[in-house]
Amino acid sequence: MTAKERILRRLRESGGYVSGEELSALLGVTRAAVWKDVARLRAEGYGIDSATNRGYRLVSCPDRYSPEEITAGLETEALGKTVFCFGSIDSTNEEAKRRALAGAPGGSVFVSEQQTGGKGRLGRTWVSPAGTGLWFSVLLRPGVLPVRISAATLLAGLAVCGAVRELTGLPAKIKWPNDIVIGAKKVCGILTEMSAEVERVEFVVIGVGVNCNGTSFPEALREKATSLRLETGKPVRRVALLQEILRRMESLLKKNALGLTPAFLEEYKSGCVTLGKPVSFQRGGRRVVAEAADISPEGELIVRLPDGSSETVFSGEVSVQGIYGQKV
Repeated sequence: MTAKERILRRLRESGGYVSGEELSALLGVTRAAVWKDVARLRAEGYGIDSATNRGYRLVSCPDRYSPEEITAGLETEALGKTVFCFGSIDSTNEEAKRRALAGAPGGSVFVSEQQTGGKGRLGRTWVSPAGTGLWFSVLLRPGVLPVRISAATLLAGLAVCGAVRELTGLPAKIKWPNDIVIGAKKVCGILTEMSAEVERVEFVVIGVGVNCNGTSFPEALREKATSLRLETGKPVRRVALLQEILRRMESLLKKNALGLTPAFLEEYKSGCVTLGKPVSFQRGGRRVVAEAADISPEGELIVRLPDGSSETVFSGEVSVQGIYGQKV
């Protein structure tokens, strides 16, 4: 740990003023050296107040990704204990898979200011410009049967939805199975990938992309996408949002492992905008129109067909009336 990092940690721990004398003793350097490191921290965006005969006090932190910023105050036992931060990368999911194959521990988090090859479901591109969003992936090593992994997307969706509501007050909802919406526009997408054998999952990667502070979108997305800043009228602290998502995700994993308990399903369904609405999907090369009726114990969408019968939708593209401007 560098001298700057040690100063920052001590200021965080204190919550108030720490004298230059104490910091110089802690580091074994002169008070002039402490002053220089404080100046460097200020240049990096940290708000550090100084007062004669009192010392230094941390008053604000920059909204940028670093292991120190993310782990400071992160109240989790496993998720986020190992953090990898990048200025730019092809995809946090791809990096998580590469590191997983190299032995990275479960609970590792990969976050980047920008993705040059971000992706969504069905091979779509996920627009991930620098400094505007929360683009991250979580590596899990659950050691369960592959059939249970579909629950990971639903667990992540509920965690993100709850965190957005908590920190912004916005009425975020879940569009089954992997989108978070505000009103009729998408603010977050989730992509879950895994490496597995027949009877055991080697690892799972949950990728999350949240549009946080962007103020514009490509023309093709303007009617379908929004950001937390556009909805609230003010910037959102991305590190705080990441911490809250990780806290909620770990809590849900502890309660449910990668199973879907009745209590979880009830909470998920209460926040699912899909239920009760007309939907359409492809089945056997034909377009089917139905009503979204329920979520199964396995996390699948149960739809009610016009003839009164029910059918289960496992995956694929489901259009919901009124969401993203879609008509079914």
